[in-house]
Order: sequence, then C-alpha cells, then structure tokens
Amino acid sequence: MNSRERVRRIIAGQAADRCGFWLGNPHDDTWPIYLDYFGVADQETLRRRLGDDYRWFDPAAFEGAYRHPEGREMFPSLLGGETGDMRALADCETVDEVEAYAWPNLDYMDFEPCLAALREAGDVYRASGMWCPFYHNVMDLFGMESYMIKMYTHPEVVDAVTRNVCEFYLEANERLFEMAGDLIDAFFFGNDFGTQVDLICSPEHFDRYIMPWFKRFTDQGHAHGCQVILHSCGAIHGVIERLIEAGVECLHPLQARARDMDAETLARDFKGRIAFLGGIDTQRLLVHATPDEVKDDVRRVKQLLGPCLIVSPSHEALLPNVPPENVRAMAEAAVE
Repeated sequence: MNSRERVRRIIAGQAADRCGFWLGNPHDDTWPIYLDYFGVADQETLRRRLGDDYRWFDPAAFEGAYRHPEGREMFPSLLGGETGDMRALADCETVDEVEAYAWPNLDYMDFEPCLAALREAGDVYRASGMWCPFYHNVMDLFGMESYMIKMYTHPEVVDAVTRNVCEFYLEANERLFEMAGDLIDAFFFGNDFGTQVDLICSPEHFDRYIMPWFKRFTDQGHAHGCQVILHSCGAIHGVIERLIEAGVECLHPLQARARDMDAETLARDFKGRIAFLGGIDTQRLLVHATPDEVKDDVRRVKQLLGPCLIVSPSHEALLPNVPPENVRAMAEAAVE
C-alpha cells in the first residue's frame, strides 16, 4: 500500500496497513537543522526517509503565484509592509465603502507552479486548494476588535466583506480544481477558530457569519471529488459536531493542550465519525521530552485515535526548538 492509498483509506474510515504520518511544515529556520542532523540534502529526501505520507501544495505559497502590477498582496498579512492593508476597513460603516476597496483579482493568480508540483508528487497523498483563511482575512481587514464589534453593530458590512473574501477563494478553487483534475486528493484549508480555551467569537456568531461560507467550501471540495480536511488550531471542541455535519472528513492539527482537544476527549466524543491529523503536542512534549517519552506518547495517541489517524505535530510549523531526535522518535513510532 503506497502513501496515497493509505491516507485516502484512513480518511475514508477504511482499513489501512498502518496509521499515516505527516512531518508537517517545519519553519524555514528549522529545515537546515533537520537536514544537517539527518545528513540529507533536501526536504523531500528527508520526508521519504521518515515515512512521510502527506504533501501539502498551497497554490498561493509558490513564489510569484500572485503578481499584482502594483505589488499589492492578495490580502493583508500580519507582516504589513508598504502594500499591507491591516485594518483598512476598521472604520468602514457602509456596504458601498466595502465595494470600493481594492479587492484581489484572479487574473493575477498563476496556478501553474502548483500544478507542476502536483504532477511531480509521486505516490504521496496530495492536499491542495487555496488555504482560504477567510476568517483571518476579514479579521485583518477590520482589526480583531473592530471585527468582533461590527458583528453586533454593522452585520451588513461584515457580510459584505466576508462575501468578497470568500467569493475570491471559491472562484480560485474552481479554477484550480478544474485544471488539476485527479491530481488532488484533498481540499485542505484552514481558519484558526479557537484560542487556548474556547472559540474566538460566540457560537451564535460562528453560526451566523462563518458556517454558511464554510459549508460552501466543503461542498465545493466534495463536488470536485476531494476529501475535505480542515485546519483549525485552538479549543474548537464545541463546534466539531457542526464541522462534521458540514462535511469535514478529517480534522487538523488537534492542539493537544487546548481545552478539550486532548486525545482522550476527542476519542470519546468523535472517534469513528471523523479522521484525525495531528495530536502530538508541540507546546511541551516535542520540545522538552526525551525520544523515548515522545515514542510513548505517539503510541498512546495512536491507541486512542487510531486507526483513522495521521500522526503529526499539533502545530505543523515545527520551530527550531523541537530537537531533531524527537522528530525521529515521532516518525519511528508513527510508522511502527
């Protein structure tokens, strides 16, 4: 059974030869440490050596993927900069003001680098689609405080901003999925809905502003024959039932130390109804534990959440403080 078949079966709730494994997406500063420790020249060689089954192809992450003639970003980011529009709509009070904003244009998007990488991926599981962090994009455009307030005071403005953001991603996905065909196994997209202890917004506002668009994204993935994997950090236990009803088949990254996101609770409440991707604690375990302790915890999580489990860090962007020997231990226990 190759990696592609293995993960497809795991997410479909079918028997596989073992749990899956994904190294995650180590930070740029972390890769040189790992390549040196394992004595390999490139990231793909290391992934193969560790038994990594999963690859993530974010079309917007490829160099030059979005080329605005004036150098504008697709959406504002926390990095800001000369073209950053953080809080650009913080004082916006009308839908006309929303429509006048310089929204991104898909004519500046180039999907070919992503498509080329998908074609060359080999027998690994391929997760792709636009990342679609619409919740964060809207939050960045308003600023967090203004966003939360406008949910109460200016719902029509929040609706208009959310619509413009989501329709861009929906059309971008449509173009990518049509061009990619069966090259993509899963629509993998992400919005961090939780803090360490609870949702960022109220459950009522989550249902009002988030879920209708979220359902459109999951339906879109399924319409193109993709399995649907959601990334959300934080304590989101309270809405996992809604996510399952909306069509999510696999949940990532299972932030192990967030409230009610431990493996025991997730297994008790959701095992058998959704597959799991992640769960190996990056806040303490992978940073401070011994390799033997890491292996013991991976086996514990496998016993609780398996067999429909892809073992992976509980935050995919492994930082330089995660020792490579613990990464080795995680991988070895995952593929046992």
